[in-house]
Amino acid sequence: MTDEVILQVKDLRTYFYTDAGVVKAVDGLTFDLHKGETLGLVGESGSGKSVTNLSVINLIQTPPGKIEGGEVLFYGEDLLKMNDARLREIRGNRIAMIFQDPMSSLNPYLKISTQMIETICLHQGLNKKAAKEKAIEMLKLTGIPAAEKRIDGYPHQFSGGMRQRVMIAMGLSCNPDILIADEPTSALDVTIQAQILDLMQDLTHRLGTAVILITHSLGVVAGVCDTIVVMYAGRIVERGTTEDIFYDTKHPYTQGLIKSVPRLDRDDEGRLFSIEGQPPNVVDLPDCCPFYPRCRKALAVCKNRYPPVVPFSGTHSAACWLYAQKDGGTLSAEDTTK
Repeated sequence: MTDEVILQVKDLRTYFYTDAGVVKAVDGLTFDLHKGETLGLVGESGSGKSVTNLSVINLIQTPPGKIEGGEVLFYGEDLLKMNDARLREIRGNRIAMIFQDPMSSLNPYLKISTQMIETICLHQGLNKKAAKEKAIEMLKLTGIPAAEKRIDGYPHQFSGGMRQRVMIAMGLSCNPDILIADEPTSALDVTIQAQILDLMQDLTHRLGTAVILITHSLGVVAGVCDTIVVMYAGRIVERGTTEDIFYDTKHPYTQGLIKSVPRLDRDDEGRLFSIEGQPPNVVDLPDCCPFYPRCRKALAVCKNRYPPVVPFSGTHSAACWLYAQKDGGTLSAEDTTK
């Protein structure tokens, strides 16, 4: 990882307009991605992680969704203001994507070779012969055995793990600056998950690619990410380095996520920890801490106002009223009453 910032997301807001009301799926998201960095976006289902991914590459379907504000600066150029032709030059080329289910991304009627060659020819300007050689090379890098033969197979002829390896090969075939991986291991068993994560880490380090890894599991990002951003109800509740998040956890939600990860070195009398309650309904969510109903440490102020972002260091911050005094503010007796 270097100090060069290649992606800046500033106050990103993506809303969905439904009959039930306005869903603020992403509400004021801000983060930076450095060259070669692996950043993890973590949170429960419905926290806004995947909508963030689609918003960054300007793929929100309108209607019902709409990117209401913010900037997504890729090397200083705002992706949200680009025309379709310019976006096509970047998507799949300089910013690549891997989705949760490869079978929904791969065309079942086309051979793997056809799909990979088309992508490489479109973005790299190679002829079909050179593109096929490049595709075979990438399949070999991702551990596909007998790549010269398997490249002419159809998606259904590959196992789930092998299909995900094909998606990684396709995503990295154009040497992208950024790889966005949206729950890339959730449909795989634990052994294959570890193999895929190790493969992604090895290849991205070798190619110098930055990664945005989207997952609901802190256990997945623990050994992979440099920076972790924890999301809840469309907002960032805590961010920091991996060491900050795991060894100096601040937000009660992050603490709950960490305690929910099964561990062999902890005796919990056979009971797994879970966060009480359910994620909030984000339709017309009031201006309060959305985690308040589930938080064991909640204060009275939590149900009336959204907390400020409190910095703890240059890399670590959290949005929580428990630490508001650290930000130079004070709370009244009424505010601190639970």
